[in-house]
Amino acid sequence: MPHTVLVCDDEELIRWSVCEHLRSAGFNVFEAEDGEDCLAKVERLAPDLLLTDLKMPRKGGLQVLRSLRENGNELPVVVMTAHGAVDSAVEATQLGARDYLSKPFDLREAELAVRKALEAHRLEHEVRYLRGQRTPAYGKIIGESPAMQRMFGTLERLERVDAPTILLTGESGTGKDLIAHAIHESGQRRDGPLMEVDCASLPEQLMESALFGHERGAFTDAKSMKRGMFEVARGGTIFLDEIGEMSPTMQAKLLRALENRRFKRVGGTVDLTLDAGVIAATNRQLQDEVAAGNFREDLYFRLNVVSIEVPPLRERRDDVLLLVDRFLRRFNADFRREVSGVTEQAARLLVGYRWPGNVRELRNVIERIVILEAEDVISVEHLPPEIRYGRGAGAAGGFVLPEEGVDLVELERSLLQQAMDRVDGNQSAAARLLGITRYQLRYRMEKHGLHKGG
Repeated sequence: MPHTVLVCDDEELIRWSVCEHLRSAGFNVFEAEDGEDCLAKVERLAPDLLLTDLKMPRKGGLQVLRSLRENGNELPVVVMTAHGAVDSAVEATQLGARDYLSKPFDLREAELAVRKALEAHRLEHEVRYLRGQRTPAYGKIIGESPAMQRMFGTLERLERVDAPTILLTGESGTGKDLIAHAIHESGQRRDGPLMEVDCASLPEQLMESALFGHERGAFTDAKSMKRGMFEVARGGTIFLDEIGEMSPTMQAKLLRALENRRFKRVGGTVDLTLDAGVIAATNRQLQDEVAAGNFREDLYFRLNVVSIEVPPLRERRDDVLLLVDRFLRRFNADFRREVSGVTEQAARLLVGYRWPGNVRELRNVIERIVILEAEDVISVEHLPPEIRYGRGAGAAGGFVLPEEGVDLVELERSLLQQAMDRVDGNQSAAARLLGITRYQLRYRMEKHGLHKGG
């Protein structure tokens, strides 16, 4: 979608010339004849950039800049000034103007200044966002198993199309976030930003503000205008992780934005264009959630234009040792170790284990071994109890007691810790995983010194 530029100058001929040139260059252009008119149109039109003269009646460009910044509006501004008025231009840049043009100027010079300012503003927002993120994902996707090859075929086909919405499904820990990154980085929108939102971690009001942005005064803590991720991600991609956790109210608002490809900031009245691809991910069976009334059917159909199921690790056993090698190389570098590999018996156990926590669980196991064990080769003794003793897990008869027996206390403690780790400390969810009540879970955690309250 074209960027919107507001051109403000009290000289009609200059204003007309600049506007016509920018329109011919593909911009969506509006005009303002002085500072008062300019501020009103900034509020009403929400432009992407302001190109303004400094000397104007009623309210000049410097006053416009001050007013914008005092209200927390980060709108990029390029100023036009009379030849020789360097002091005013310097003051404008101190107030946050991106560039200035000395009259008379070539219209192509104005177009270049506008493009540079828009690009600098986009990069600044993207860098600010990325700096606030957690550690990046753990490397590129690898896999030689048939299940992964089928998925790679789908990803390859997506490189040639700009799909408006993609739904990633799969169990927790399978690497859906890595797939989202791969889709973005190899797709039609790879030159734009990738913005990520964890739908499970944000309450409804914060979620709405994070996605759509908000106007100053929209709610108690909204002391300045903030652009949401749908706005910052222009030309790029939004990744909505754990979409199944989104509240019904937010589902309705998201559906409206996806259907109309337009949205408003919280507390705003201006429609903004949604120019971003949307990738949603969930570990829930959304069809079941729809049937239970927890997820909107119309939103499910809108998201499910292209669906990719990320296979669990137990369906790609050929990849287990490839992943072990990848993680060993990474953690050897991180912790200055030289763990060379795994013994044959340990490798058999790693490949035979069902990996209920998928790739994330395998990664955590290898990281723990590299940190805690002194030897340079991973052997059976280094593996956690659930892998060492879990040879029959998943068989018709359930767990099979090995001939050498087990340390039941250690096994129970390990299972409790795994369950809590997998659900990020949510005791109710951990209890469901273990088939016990929350009271029983708390009792066992206290017994093993794992109880942290709450």
